[in-house]
Amino acid sequence: MALRNILTEEDPALYKISRPVTKFDQRLHTLLDDMAETLRASNGVGLAAPQVGVLRRAVLVVETNVPEGEEEILLELINPEIISAEGEQCGSEGCLSVPEQFGLVRRPEKVTVRAQDRNGNWFERVGEGLTARCFCHEIDHLDGILFTSLAERMLTEEEIQSGEF
Repeated sequence: MALRNILTEEDPALYKISRPVTKFDQRLHTLLDDMAETLRASNGVGLAAPQVGVLRRAVLVVETNVPEGEEEILLELINPEIISAEGEQCGSEGCLSVPEQFGLVRRPEKVTVRAQDRNGNWFERVGEGLTARCFCHEIDHLDGILFTSLAERMLTEEEIQSGEF
């Protein structure tokens, strides 16, 4: 495993549409393992392959909605698509590719995704709250969309420091 560089918003690759994953091989497994190490090192809750310069439809999302005392789960989603969404939440959102900036973004409260695992097997997963937000945010990356284009407004430094927004 290796740490990969995270591209920042100036990089044109972040605004391109990613291609589907068609080979579920060691190269994909290495990418996912490297992305997991990079995500852990950056203390993020999600990472999309385009953020590390690979224009393929692969994302990682940390499932934070786990019972008290249990480890968070790292979800690997290959070729993910949102198949249902309900409710609404509006909250602060940031991105590893847009360091130290946060904006208020509306997202669904509950999202169901359909995706493949690292071996090509299809599955569905429901996410609520932060996990639903992460599903949407990371899948947006696969379509070349950054949260800054969806934000109702960006937060000021004072708002970020105070936590009042």
